Amino acid sequence: MNSTERFSTRVENYVKYRPHYPPAVIELLQSECGLNRSSIVADIGSGTGILSELFLQCGCSVFGVEPNREMREAGEKLLRDYPNFKSIEGTTESTRLENQSVNFITAGQAFHWFNRGNAQSEFKRILKPHGWVVLIWNNRKTDSTPFLKSYEELLLTHGTDYQQVNHRQIDDKSLEQFYAPNPMRKAVFKNEQRFDFEGVKGRLLSSSYVPESGAKLDEMLKALREIYNTYQRGGEVMIEYDTTIYYGNFG
Repeated sequence: MNSTERFSTRVENYVKYRPHYPPAVIELLQSECGLNRSSIVADIGSGTGILSELFLQCGCSVFGVEPNREMREAGEKLLRDYPNFKSIEGTTESTRLENQSVNFITAGQAFHWFNRGNAQSEFKRILKPHGWVVLIWNNRKTDSTPFLKSYEELLLTHGTDYQQVNHRQIDDKSLEQFYAPNPMRKAVFKNEQRFDFEGVKGRLLSSSYVPESGAKLDEMLKALREIYNTYQRGGEVMIEYDTTIYYGNFG
């Protein structure tokens, strides 16, 4: 399955259970990159609109560029009340945006799916002079608590291709090369989600490396229930994240 299609059947769980991004992301970009209400943002791989909404809430104009129909329609529904949002059926290689038309390019939980060479070319084309490229991931912690250690083991044991598509294969060195010759900046913010069993189940099912049906999925959910029962406190478990943001001038 190609990257465009991987989330087509997972949209409902993605909307309900994926983590959002902390307001500190906006505060950082305002203080260091001049983000303001007049900024024009191209959110590439905008998906269900989680990151786009963060910029819309502070008054920016946002183009949400998303190739997957189901994800794009979910984003259009979420953001329908924002007049300064425009949804575009486009790809990293062909955003359909005008030359030098945006101040910021963003990608939330998406850049690891991109062809980096094609992304570089397209980003340079659509960015205004001195524009910024902002890449963001909610990096789930894998060993900070017994629950998270067990959850990681669950994915390694039962996931379909977890290790192959894990975005942690994108490291600081490769991103420094992407931004070169300009410097890359990095910031990390704390983030978390608290779930009952239905919530952590939905969070799991929002992931593209989880079996969609059948005995393998049943086995995985049984193991998840055992982990949840072991580590829940007051009917909840917590998933901790480091929200990691890479940013720099580009072009």
